[in-house]
Amino acid sequence: QVQLVESGGGLVQAGGSLRLSCAASGRPFSSYAVGWFRQTPGKERDFVAAINWNADSTSYADYVKGRFTIYRDNAENTAYLQMSSLKPEDTAVYYCAAWRGKGLYENVWDYDYWGQGTQVTVSS
Repeated sequence: QVQLVESGGGLVQAGGSLRLSCAASGRPFSSYAVGWFRQTPGKERDFVAAINWNADSTSYADYVKGRFTIYRDNAENTAYLQMSSLKPEDTAVYYCAAWRGKGLYENVWDYDYWGQGTQVTVSS
């Protein structure tokens, strides 16, 4: 198993930036594909970004393309989500997830392991 802990959320003004971290422990992190998802109250958890095990492929939801960047440091067992040009509609709890696959995965059901989430609030 792998355990995931997100950090880096907070309150930011529209147009600002935040970097979320997803620290992994347990099995070698480099074996896992990673995804970021977000969720607002009463709604489903939505895909944000994904990165494959060796970081040579990434994918993004249309609503974050050009503003968010996913990357990882396998030596540090950490994945990141750099968020820029934040909008109030980006307000959500952000979750990282991991799955021991070699591809890119954009669906909640693709992932076996989840962090506890970190709150991001963007004020207008």
